[in-house]
Amino acid sequence: MEISASTVKALRDKTGAGMMDCKKALQESNGNMEKAIEFLRKKGAATAEKRSDRSANEGVVVTNISDGIGAIVEVNCETDFVARSDDFLAFANETLDLIKSENPATIDVLLEAESSGRSMSVALTETIGKIGEKIEIKRFAHFRSTGTLVDYIHPGSKLGVMIELDAPISDVVIQLGKDLAMQVAAMNPVAIDRNSVPKEIQEKELCIYREQAKEQGKPDNMIDRIAEGKLNKYFQEYTLLEQSFIRDSTKTVKEHMNEIAKETGHSISVTRFERFQVGQLN
Repeated sequence: MEISASTVKALRDKTGAGMMDCKKALQESNGNMEKAIEFLRKKGAATAEKRSDRSANEGVVVTNISDGIGAIVEVNCETDFVARSDDFLAFANETLDLIKSENPATIDVLLEAESSGRSMSVALTETIGKIGEKIEIKRFAHFRSTGTLVDYIHPGSKLGVMIELDAPISDVVIQLGKDLAMQVAAMNPVAIDRNSVPKEIQEKELCIYREQAKEQGKPDNMIDRIAEGKLNKYFQEYTLLEQSFIRDSTKTVKEHMNEIAKETGHSISVTRFERFQVGQLN
């Protein structure tokens, strides 16, 4: 059956699939548009099934903030080439927009949500069919704030940060937020401050430091003191407020924030942050 170029284009406009895939779908469906769409969806599902056991260690992190609402998501694929493709980036940004508008509780809920007249699970399957690689939504976060939200995407879109400050929005506070987002990106803190570090992590670190001191033959009456000293160094290295400020290592992040608070006349605190890096487990 002869399929006109205009019919192929119409199917491409509806599905976003490649021209040759659209032509084949129409030929297999005797020119029936609805059947051709179903054919393409089945092709996508088959591709998704075939790729399900593959590793998806590449991808992007994308963010968006407006009107006091922010979202950040990591979407993975198999190769960096695909991670830079228009179809993959379009899917990542469609996912981001839906997270921002719907605030789903889990990835499963997100996949059931409607976007552009179909569920995100269908959109995912269709994108896998077009691209031919495994694609997965790895993680996301949604912030709604009455304070100041700031995001940062490192060049290459492999690393992104979203941070919330409890402070009125101003140019000075936004600049502080940018500096702190870059701090989080560069230094990868595990928590805002030492009180935010889970007790089980603190106990695990203390246990390691005690064992190290014992292995080094330190006196028993010194072991706890040595372990506490090393835990303090851990807090200085891995909690945001105690880290050396990357723009001025003569002061801590907390000291810099206090200076900005004094300048603005408002108290400033970090409420929360998320740091997503492609390929990182957490």
